Amino acid sequence: MDFGLSEQDAAVQAAVRAFAAEHLAPAARRADEEGAFDGTRVPLLGEAGLLGGPIDPAHGGRGWTHVQWALALMELGAVDSSWRGFATVQTCLCGMLIERFGTDAQRSALLPGLTSGRAIFAYALTEPEAGTDVASLRTTATADGDGWQLHGTKHWITNGGVADHIVVFANADPDAGKNGMACFLVAGDAAGLKREPMEGQELGHRASDHATLKFDGVRVGPDDVVGGVGGGFDVAMGGLGEGRLGVAAGAVGIQQAALDACLDWTRTRRQFGRRIGDFQLVQSDLAEMHAALESTRLLTLKAAWQRDHGEDNHRAVSVAKWAACEAAVMAADKAVLLHGARGYTSAYPVERLLRDAKGLQIYEGTAHIQRIIIARDLLGKESR
Repeated sequence: MDFGLSEQDAAVQAAVRAFAAEHLAPAARRADEEGAFDGTRVPLLGEAGLLGGPIDPAHGGRGWTHVQWALALMELGAVDSSWRGFATVQTCLCGMLIERFGTDAQRSALLPGLTSGRAIFAYALTEPEAGTDVASLRTTATADGDGWQLHGTKHWITNGGVADHIVVFANADPDAGKNGMACFLVAGDAAGLKREPMEGQELGHRASDHATLKFDGVRVGPDDVVGGVGGGFDVAMGGLGEGRLGVAAGAVGIQQAALDACLDWTRTRRQFGRRIGDFQLVQSDLAEMHAALESTRLLTLKAAWQRDHGEDNHRAVSVAKWAACEAAVMAADKAVLLHGARGYTSAYPVERLLRDAKGLQIYEGTAHIQRIIIARDLLGKESR
């Protein structure tokens, strides 16, 4: 049992930290306030390995381990959750999905553009009436010659409004439920596809692109299927498994940013003739934030380590995702309170941390569904 980072692990972490500080941190506040996605930065992430870190170098990736990838996403999450979310969608939900379930032709055609940032990808699973209950999706794939026509609506699709390629889940056999699902590759400019911004303003992740996608007879061919017709549910779950680990890492990053901000603030802010960090109630909050950060970072790195060793660890991923996201909300909430009135404005980053943290309790499976996954796995199936 070794809790230290290898030389290569530490190098990846340091490189991503430096990249985020130089290229993302200076614009994070403005991007959040403007609520605008800046696609010009995507190739920069590609050059830094942040769009293909864990993908095979043969397809343009860096061949990073899951542990190294988790460390990278922690660093992104500490600086800007919108870009952490982009990297998770591009790499985990789409890139690693195509690498695992796609054909050789699909991998060769798509992954180099994905890892370099020349092409933007989106993962279209969620629907107005199908979120947590993936098997109830209503988007259909109707047979049309040797291909299919897609009909239906997806919403809350990150990158959906700007994606060059969209990974779309539809039901080719509605009577079969989840066993009739299929995963299709759709071009962003496909005929019959309409893309609209999500209604209203997001609570957090405001520098991301979130869209509603409407499919009205979008045609896909046999070469556009990923994982075979009927295999879509397993493909979707495979993508979500990678995505949940990415969300957990991002939540750890938010906790680190919240604690760092509070330490800086409580060392310098003075009240009643003393720095506020010397008051015991403030120290209690700092200690709680630190303990939660240490524990959820270990849970997340453990889950990543298990992935590197080929273990089936869906429970460990759900534990890490649930615990880290709950702790991120707690840490950001305490950070706002400790900063007082200043924490209630965008002049300080802690209010953005709190808004972003709430989204992590929902993305890639809500906090409620993670609890169910954990408990069901603990209980096992009832013996008859």
